[in-house]
Amino acid sequence: MQIGVIGSGSFGTSLGALLADKGYEVTLWARNPDLIREMNENHRNEKYLPGIELPENLRASQNLEDAVKNKDMIVSAPPSHVITDILREIKSYLPVKAPIVSASKGIENGSLRLVSEIFEAELPGKFHSQLSYLSGPSFAKEIVRRVPTIVSIASKNEATARKVQEIFSFTYFRTYWTPDVIGVEVGGSLKNVIAIAAGVSDGLGFGQNTRAALITRGLTEISRLGIKLGADPLTFLGPSGMGDLILTCCGDASRNRTVGFRLGKGEGLDSILGGMNEVAEGVKTSKSAYELSKKLGIEMAITTEVYKMLYEHKNPKDVVRDLMSRDLKREGL
Repeated sequence: MQIGVIGSGSFGTSLGALLADKGYEVTLWARNPDLIREMNENHRNEKYLPGIELPENLRASQNLEDAVKNKDMIVSAPPSHVITDILREIKSYLPVKAPIVSASKGIENGSLRLVSEIFEAELPGKFHSQLSYLSGPSFAKEIVRRVPTIVSIASKNEATARKVQEIFSFTYFRTYWTPDVIGVEVGGSLKNVIAIAAGVSDGLGFGQNTRAALITRGLTEISRLGIKLGADPLTFLGPSGMGDLILTCCGDASRNRTVGFRLGKGEGLDSILGGMNEVAEGVKTSKSAYELSKKLGIEMAITTEVYKMLYEHKNPKDVVRDLMSRDLKREGL
């Protein structure tokens, strides 16, 4: 089986390494010639996965057509804000019957589209039955170290979901399939916003009580938006919901939690983002999620306050005060 992977960041590389580890021939698309040379000659990606040796049957290419054309499966893992442009470039090369797996998380600025909505809008209808979406608690560095991991595979087409589930499942990587594309997409996107809030809390020196509060009420916000968009509430109790939320809010390897932590310590957002190798999706998603909540008339207090910190320069201490002094209410959605 020949598999193409779009995106040479830590997650795209880790998924490519997983599939290569299973014995598939993997072509990974990257922009940087030095990175391509390093991966092909030394089987390393030191920028994103330092100290990790990659399988020899994972090959990098700067040619997007080379990574996509005549492949048996395509995995798409670039930052969400570049997906539209990439899809417009590759759709003439895409094999019609090959599964297409998106592993990107986010809500597009401006259009407020979920990643799944971008794929369905940008690709012709003949590809729609082949679309699926991978999400769940899965730090890239742990995948390439063969740490036992579970994720969800969502697709509106059961045959596609089961096929992708089988291809990805391995001794240390277990997959569960679901038809709830919206739930998996909302959980994967919004957990990054809540993780920024959890990082701010840690940066301010608060304890486990506060983090647990943010995770719990954050899950309420995620569920509230997802249900409004048509998701199954039970999805948010699974890997792509609660599982990914806990990992992203608590794990030191979380880019979004790191952004929040440094904000809580008093650093400026531009300085934080300027020093990061990879995109913290929650920064852009917080703006889209805030605007989507307003459009749909949904209360999302934590998301709103994260947006105000990032885009209106609200002081993190004022955010905590305002969240804790909100009107008292009954527990629930």
